[in-house]
Amino acid sequence: MHAQRLLRLLFLMGVLCCGECWAQGFLRNRPVPGGGRGAEAEIETDRDSFTPATTTAGDGRWMVEAAYSFIDNRDVPETHSYPELLIRRGVDDWFEIRLGWNYEVGGAGSPISGNVPIDLAEEEEIERESRLLYGAKALLCEQSGLIPESSILIQGYTPTSGETSDTELSVTPIFGWALNRSVVWDSAIRYSTSTLEEDHFNVWAPSTVVKFPIGERWKAHAEYFGIFSDGREEESDQHFFSPGAHYLVTPDLEIGCRVGWGLNDQAPHFFSNAGFGWRY
Repeated sequence: MHAQRLLRLLFLMGVLCCGECWAQGFLRNRPVPGGGRGAEAEIETDRDSFTPATTTAGDGRWMVEAAYSFIDNRDVPETHSYPELLIRRGVDDWFEIRLGWNYEVGGAGSPISGNVPIDLAEEEEIERESRLLYGAKALLCEQSGLIPESSILIQGYTPTSGETSDTELSVTPIFGWALNRSVVWDSAIRYSTSTLEEDHFNVWAPSTVVKFPIGERWKAHAEYFGIFSDGREEESDQHFFSPGAHYLVTPDLEIGCRVGWGLNDQAPHFFSNAGFGWRY
């Protein structure tokens, strides 16, 4: 209960921080295209880590992301998740719309990708499900001193196949700092609705990631994220540690992978994720 109250407080603080940025900074200082970190110079995808980037696709630009995830569950068959397709369209420098689709097969829903709904179900039988994703991201303010760059991401998920028919919603305040020209520290706390048969509950997912360069084209990151149910008949807490890296083929094309380990008995043993992002 104390952890759930803390997560709600952190989520509220994140929303209030985003609102404060909007009211005091954004309307006077519109960010550069694609975000306040020079995103026009190189692509910054949301699929690269569980924590989404604060940046947007950029005015008039398209971004396509796709990935495959393998999750080694503890007590049920492994999960395969693909293509984790996400298409992003920049409507303005600060705003983008998003559309995507994903298919999952396995003994449990994928809990590790930021572009698919969080599913804490652990069914014994193999499940095959697909979902449509739709939503928007708004960049609210650039970094200014100790004030972080902030954005908010809102997404809906509607099943297109499988046993479930419930549409889920997620809201994610995101904030972060460029510690210097090359190291970035981003954090987020994601709230989403979820359903397991007749049990309707909430899911909270705090995360934090540090990204740093290795040479001119390689970048690596180290990340923690947790996934906590709230109001579920049988509560679930999952903790993960996840390192990863990506390679910039061009400033507009990246390929990358990440792996991770569950840090407690309720989390899967291991996961891996590989994919790409392309901006044009």
